[in-house]
Amino acid sequence: MVDVDRAAARGKQVSSRVSEEGAGWSCQEMGTFQDLRPDRSGFSWLRPSVLVRSRNEILAQLFGDPSDEVRRRWMAVRQEHGVDPDFRIKPDVGPEFSFLLFGDTGEGDASQYAVVPGLLKIGEGTAFAVLASDVIYPTGAGDEYEDKFFRPYQGYPAPIYAIPGNHDWYDGLGGFMRVFCDEPALTAERHGFSLSPAGLRGLLWRQPEPIDEARLARARERRGASGQRAVQPGPYWVIDLPGLLLVGIDNGIKGGIDRDQGDWLRRVSADPRPKVLVTGKPIYDRNAYHPGPVEGGGTVDDIVRDPAHNYVAVIGGDTHNYQRYPVTVDGRIIQYIVSGGGGAFTHATHTIPRVDAGGVEEDAFKCYPLRGDSLSFYSKLYSRRLRMPWLYLTPDECLVLMSRHIGNAPPRPVNPPGSADAAASGVAAGTPGVPEARITARMKWAARILGGWPMPFHLPVGRTFHRWFSELSDWDDPPFFKSFLHISVEAGTLRIRCFGATGCRPQEVEPPLEDEVQILLT
Repeated sequence: MVDVDRAAARGKQVSSRVSEEGAGWSCQEMGTFQDLRPDRSGFSWLRPSVLVRSRNEILAQLFGDPSDEVRRRWMAVRQEHGVDPDFRIKPDVGPEFSFLLFGDTGEGDASQYAVVPGLLKIGEGTAFAVLASDVIYPTGAGDEYEDKFFRPYQGYPAPIYAIPGNHDWYDGLGGFMRVFCDEPALTAERHGFSLSPAGLRGLLWRQPEPIDEARLARARERRGASGQRAVQPGPYWVIDLPGLLLVGIDNGIKGGIDRDQGDWLRRVSADPRPKVLVTGKPIYDRNAYHPGPVEGGGTVDDIVRDPAHNYVAVIGGDTHNYQRYPVTVDGRIIQYIVSGGGGAFTHATHTIPRVDAGGVEEDAFKCYPLRGDSLSFYSKLYSRRLRMPWLYLTPDECLVLMSRHIGNAPPRPVNPPGSADAAASGVAAGTPGVPEARITARMKWAARILGGWPMPFHLPVGRTFHRWFSELSDWDDPPFFKSFLHISVEAGTLRIRCFGATGCRPQEVEPPLEDEVQILLT
């Protein structure tokens, strides 16, 4: 069994916060994850057919999200089948335990499989794992689970639970419910056509795909050991653990929860034990606040912030990177975390402005990839796709640019003192003693175009990009800047650790520890 504390101590020394090598920029050897993949064809968001299959996102924004109505039907069926009325899961764990959590996994390509070797190493001895949002891209279809779920995690010996993301809902949750809840498809409902928003949505809506049961049965054999099998009560649930409740909610396509789920969440939250909430949509993301509406009134965060409910952390997927906001609420700190780096393309962090949301100071905020690595990653991607070599910025150049833009010291050394580069470089304004590469006009213009420097317009890598142009960042070459969480409870302390995955062999051997937080539960 791996000694996670020892691995974490070593991981701090080899992380992206220490060196470019830790970030994966000096990748000389591809990771062994390539041997796990079924083929090298990969998944691409640039195919028109994939975008057409994902049209329900746009239709839900234009004509309304039917997720609440469909979810109520699913939960009614589950209750008819006798599941626990509180949708409770009780794994067999001792007073000290650990588990894995990672989100937005299921592309089935290099960026997903690159996470697997480090995840299996750090995950040795964990009691279970949780997938937080978007298990299967692009539309959650049941026939795609073999290569995007069963195959990549066949070597993980413990159960895997999940909450769905918006992409899992594009299939009406059919694939998700069949795999995780062992529930067959709902009976189709037929409605007459009308020119109402619901009628237009029904005309254009992509319908669930039928599942090839023989194919699914073969896929299940990959995780067919007794210790791997688990049937969860529904798309939302509570995992009852010694001294901690892990509560998972289903945010549908647009981010809210239905009235029944809201009543359930308030009921299970009344338990006085400390809690961690797992959501399909983060509450704090990109320095913005998304409290999550509850049908009938109130928000998810109202429930989280109630001191009687004793929430200590909220972890959400959907955004494909890692972020942490320690928010002070009535004299106590709640850790709001984004953990969506489990396999899909990387969302930019360099477009996140200087942090102040929720009263969080910039120096208390953590993200992975670092803003500078994110800017360098996107400069490399767009310089190649647009055939504009001058757009490329080195990791050192980007660390300096982002440090000057945000107004803080570079999070890792740049041109260490005494080096030849240091003698020829300047010093960042406002960061005395921090040597850096010289900022040139070309660097500023490249950063402006990529959204890493103030400018009225730039390439769609910010908020617009996140909703409508995310597919343009699909990339199958290291470094990937993927991540997963190892969460443990020991001696009354909850530890949340974020490990990175680059796709390079050194980071498979020693997964870099990119962030860690400890929370007293007593």
